[in-house]
Amino acid sequence: MCNSRGVTDPITEPRNARSRRTRTAVLAAARAILEERGPAALTMAEAAERAGVTRRAVYLHFSSRTELVIALFDYLAEEEGLHESVRRVWQRPDSVAGLEEWARHLARYHPRVLAVDQAVRRVRNQDPDAARHYRRATESQRANCRRLAEWLAHEGRLAPAWTADSATDMLWALISSDLIEALHVERGWSEDQLAGHLALMFRRTFVDPAGVAGSAAAK
Repeated sequence: MCNSRGVTDPITEPRNARSRRTRTAVLAAARAILEERGPAALTMAEAAERAGVTRRAVYLHFSSRTELVIALFDYLAEEEGLHESVRRVWQRPDSVAGLEEWARHLARYHPRVLAVDQAVRRVRNQDPDAARHYRRATESQRANCRRLAEWLAHEGRLAPAWTADSATDMLWALISSDLIEALHVERGWSEDQLAGHLALMFRRTFVDPAGVAGSAAAK
């Protein structure tokens, strides 16, 4: 379909299997290029060649490199199970259990997207498209951190040194690709080790022991 300027509009939601396969192939190709060569190497032509499709096919789905890079966030989230992983946090019976599940979420999800995250972070100050991807990821992460911090505060379990705002900031800062790389990749920590030690650190840092004790006594 062409718009008023005579330019073909991108297909935002493919309606047939072939179109969906093309879109997925382009996104998978873009991810691979980012992971292997970084954002500077990601062009529409490179994505088309890697996906085995024409450049016209790429532009039918993404009107620009910007749209392609931004769409990668949703693609990665779906491919690696982001929403299901986070959903487990909010299903926990209380905020402390939610905090511990948050540690497990970080350990199971973030190593899967580590290469893309590092590639985007390295160039976000020079590459506007990478910056947009980074902002979108950051907004999602901070929203979850705030929800968790406010849950702790609402239940009276947030340690006295913290406010919901400062706990949000610190929880978000701890979603660090450097931390994941150092422990999971360089030191060889397993997912279970990473989750367990993150949960221990989070609990001792953010949870008021008196609040936990008071809650248990009330039961």
